[in-house]
Amino acid sequence: MESTPWISIGEVAARSGIAASALRFYEVEGLIAGARRASGRRQYPKEVLRRVAFILAAQRVGLSLNEIRAALATLPEKRTPTVDDWAKLSRAWKPLLDARIAAMTQLRDQLSACIGCGCLSLKRCALYNPGDVAATRGSGARYLLGDRADDVARVGSAGTLRGKV
Repeated sequence: MESTPWISIGEVAARSGIAASALRFYEVEGLIAGARRASGRRQYPKEVLRRVAFILAAQRVGLSLNEIRAALATLPEKRTPTVDDWAKLSRAWKPLLDARIAAMTQLRDQLSACIGCGCLSLKRCALYNPGDVAATRGSGARYLLGDRADDVARVGSAGTLRGKV
């Protein structure tokens, strides 16, 4: 008698709410492991349901598959995460999530203003970035990278600061 109960890919898909193709993808990516029956059908240990739930929860908080894979790799013998594992891993993710929340808050708060990309394609951009002075601060979306419109306005066309900083 087997010590690990096995369930079909269809049952895992039905119980987890994700497509069988996603389960096969997770398996190829090394996030879950299954086996094939003699008939060739894919099956998984019942514990894979908790591992899939862990993957889905981690994705929901914004983690990439690489970050999830790295977290799962810290578990002994690729076992299913426990409540204690989740607590430990979620504490480690807190700074990452806090940084993402801060970036999203900044994006939300500046959404109606020019993003300082230097394109001058927005009608209001000339007000926030006359003469493309944001480009003197460096490449990229300067306001989203933390520059403020007031700081950018103090930079001359040669890239030197004008007035008090």
